[in-house]
Amino acid sequence: MAKISDPNYKIIAENRRARYDYAIESDLECGIMLTGSEVKSLRSGKANIAESYATVENGELWLVNSYIAPYLQAKTFGHDERRRRKLLASRKELARLWAATAKDGMTLVPLVMYFNHRGLVKLKIGVAKGKKLADKRATEAKRDWDKQKRRLMKEHG
Repeated sequence: MAKISDPNYKIIAENRRARYDYAIESDLECGIMLTGSEVKSLRSGKANIAESYATVENGELWLVNSYIAPYLQAKTFGHDERRRRKLLASRKELARLWAATAKDGMTLVPLVMYFNHRGLVKLKIGVAKGKKLADKRATEAKRDWDKQKRRLMKEHG
């Protein structure tokens, strides 16, 4: 069967640099608490999660330093662009994330923010370990070799 594209699914913001800078061990989809003007701004696709990170504090998961552009039509009920936003995850997942960051020295990096099939805003968080310069070079070399390999296979069948 052909896969039907979902009209509600839409990527809002993507952190493409995260996969270059970090080795992603696992990922987690979680909800995010937003105000009305933030959702309206996200519908127009004005957000940035490239400089942001997630943290576990006092048993709660927070998204820090993410940017959601102000919604101009919301004059009096606007929002702060870089406020801390609470992320929604189960207690079991919170305990796992806290253990990964506190004990194992991992980092919580937002990978992609999107509207799911029901039209709700979701955030995919990666549990990651920072790459060293040599690891980044190896990743880049592997990507270049894969490109050359595809090109050679295309030319010489």
